Amino acid sequence: MSPAGGAPRGGKKGRRPAASPSSTGSGTGTGSGTGGPGRGTGRGRANTASNRTRANAVPDRGPLTPREQRAKRAAKKAQAITKGKSVARTKGGVGRGAQARMATEEPTGPIGRGADRRGRTGPGRGVAPRSSKDKGLGGEQVEGRQAVRELLLADRRKVREVWVAASEHDDPDVVDDLAELAMSVGVPVRDVSRAKLLAEARTESPQGVLAKAHALPEAELDQLAKRPKKGPAPFLLAVDGVTDPGNLGALLRSAEGAGVTGVVLPRHRAVHVTPTVTKAAAGAIEHLPMTVVGGLPAAISRLQALGVWVIGLDMGGETSLFDLPLADEPVMLVLGAEGKGLSRLVAQRCDSVVSIPLAGQLASLNVAAAGVLACFEVSRRRLGS
Repeated sequence: MSPAGGAPRGGKKGRRPAASPSSTGSGTGTGSGTGGPGRGTGRGRANTASNRTRANAVPDRGPLTPREQRAKRAAKKAQAITKGKSVARTKGGVGRGAQARMATEEPTGPIGRGADRRGRTGPGRGVAPRSSKDKGLGGEQVEGRQAVRELLLADRRKVREVWVAASEHDDPDVVDDLAELAMSVGVPVRDVSRAKLLAEARTESPQGVLAKAHALPEAELDQLAKRPKKGPAPFLLAVDGVTDPGNLGALLRSAEGAGVTGVVLPRHRAVHVTPTVTKAAAGAIEHLPMTVVGGLPAAISRLQALGVWVIGLDMGGETSLFDLPLADEPVMLVLGAEGKGLSRLVAQRCDSVVSIPLAGQLASLNVAAAGVLACFEVSRRRLGS
């Protein structure tokens, strides 16, 4: 009897031939030849007892197809990688080269190539996790003439390259001066088309120039509160809930001009250093040490323990900003978002909450404008003390 349950055409009844990849055990023979699974009209049902025996036994499928062999090897390799072990070389298994790679590679997680859901990556794939030594605040792309100029002059971080694209709308002398300044400090300059620069830019008006640099270094909170041996006491600025990059950039520019020595940014519900911030700050970020804290109330408590007097600026403050008693002690000014003001916990932690008296009909000022008044008022009192 043939595997198909009937005698093949021209075949000889006798011992059943061994199963082969082309023999499927179905009710119809599909092969051709003599004494084997033939191509013919032999259609029939196999013996019932024989069918029951085969159903209860483990099927003998014979040799695996190449596709099945590859799938089996891939499954073994995935299992070994998950456990962090290499697969021993077996017959039809993983080759020596694959074993050597698997023994040194780390698991890449369920996502496959690149980072997994927890941000882990394998060697050479994706971006390596940031260590404590690689902390940065952002600001890798700087746009605008003044911002790029201050980036090159400050020499605070490494600049990889500068792109320039002069056009009839730009002053060619200014762009050429920036290119010469970059080359004088050893920074490569690329002359690109205006269309390419605008496609790369992240602000509306890069003014024909942008730079690519390393991220801004992040300062430590305790270091910002440390009083220097020479010079004025620390004058810090913190923002609470400011999410507009233009406002933050303008505020940083005014703060640097007023003599602020450090900036504290909350990690959540606040904007950080973006290309729009760097352009609006016009280079102030290159001269202002900054740190990012997990929670502003906890940071305030820490600074108070280090001897810093914390002043909150809010439209609900009972004391006027212009009546604030202030000497030369370390101080931090906390500004709230426009409209919302300071959060409840932040206001409770401040040593004093002051407001700006307004004579008009509007209930509040833009945070950047309020920050200008507050920063220079604090600076004026510190200089007169």
